[in-house]
Amino acid sequence: MYAIVENGGKQYKVEVGQLLHTEKLNAEQGATVTLDKVVMVKTDDGKVLVGKPYLTNVTITGTVVEHARARKVLVGQFIPRKGHKTIKGHRQWYTTVKIEKIEVK
Repeated sequence: MYAIVENGGKQYKVEVGQLLHTEKLNAEQGATVTLDKVVMVKTDDGKVLVGKPYLTNVTITGTVVEHARARKVLVGQFIPRKGHKTIKGHRQWYTTVKIEKIEVK
């Protein structure tokens, strides 16, 4: 069984036991979170449920494993013939969630 979940403007395919790296969530480490924006679910018996836009009878619960920062992304600007050059770095926060169960009611 797997599901397609929307979080932080992105869609993720999740299965039970999987570690999901998503946008930072406002939850403490070890807390239980519920992902409610479920777009699609494929059950074990082959049924496919598609939401319009979301499924209301499906709940996905997980546990927050950690909050961390991604690798640094460098952004540069160069203006020729002016002697101007700038480089800035950015590290995005993310949350790792372990998917515990996918429930279809």
